[in-house]
Amino acid sequence: MKPLQLLGRHCNRLVNALPHPLLSVFLSTSCSILSRKKKLNGYEYVDQEKYADLVRTVTTSKTSSQTPERIFEEDSFLYGKVMRSKGPLQESEPKVPQNRIPLNNPNKVLLAVEKTDPNIPVKIGLPGKSQMTNGRLPSVTRILQQTMPMEQAFYLERWKQRMIMELGEEGFIEYTAAVFSQGKLFHAQLEDLLLSKEPYTPKPDDTEQLVGYMNSVDHVLPDIVGVRTLESAVLHSELQYLGFVDCVAKYRGKLCVIDWKTSEKQKPTLKNTFDNPLQVAAYIGAINHDSNYNFQQHKE
Repeated sequence: MKPLQLLGRHCNRLVNALPHPLLSVFLSTSCSILSRKKKLNGYEYVDQEKYADLVRTVTTSKTSSQTPERIFEEDSFLYGKVMRSKGPLQESEPKVPQNRIPLNNPNKVLLAVEKTDPNIPVKIGLPGKSQMTNGRLPSVTRILQQTMPMEQAFYLERWKQRMIMELGEEGFIEYTAAVFSQGKLFHAQLEDLLLSKEPYTPKPDDTEQLVGYMNSVDHVLPDIVGVRTLESAVLHSELQYLGFVDCVAKYRGKLCVIDWKTSEKQKPTLKNTFDNPLQVAAYIGAINHDSNYNFQQHKE
């Protein structure tokens, strides 16, 4: 009771000292403080005997079971080892595929020059199924079609659909057949010129497309000499694929594999020829691994 008596005395002294306008405000506040009930604290009524063992274990334990080492072991068990991630500027080095079969054939045995006639170009037809050990071998053209990049396949299909919309299904088939026919005429005319070694002279029955194709290569033909192969099949003995080479001859003093192509548009850069360089490289590898050819095309 002594604290309450002291509080009352102090209140009386303050009341006498304060002016009257603030008296009611102070009294109401003082009364609310004195009349406020004390809130009960729930932790004061916890059964301490019931949780005595738990409290004793926590307070007396020196180390927790969830140590950093323990957490790391659990994470490694659940998610595997931690792999250090590469920075945003760190790029992996491009993997270079191992060239199991080199382009050049170091084991190829070449016959003596006097045992061969360089004036007669080699011309071998495609082998029949009975002549092939596997029954059927893929062609270079087929392989390139099946491994064409997605972007190139997309543009090729878009061009095809656009042509079908303009010409119709039957019209597109006729257009494709006409292009193939013109290509055959072009190859046949070039074969005749390279064998006869005479310049091209247009004939009355030559089509406008054929004349245009021949005029486009007119500046190249004088530099082609020493023809070794014309329209001949090649077989890669190791990789087991077939090809049909248009021409192997010396161009400006170097032995080259030549593949003639027709196009309605000009091809000013090598990039515009798409996968044609890959086709020529495949023919080079096949010639170097085909015993029917007494020469080898070396990579420059």
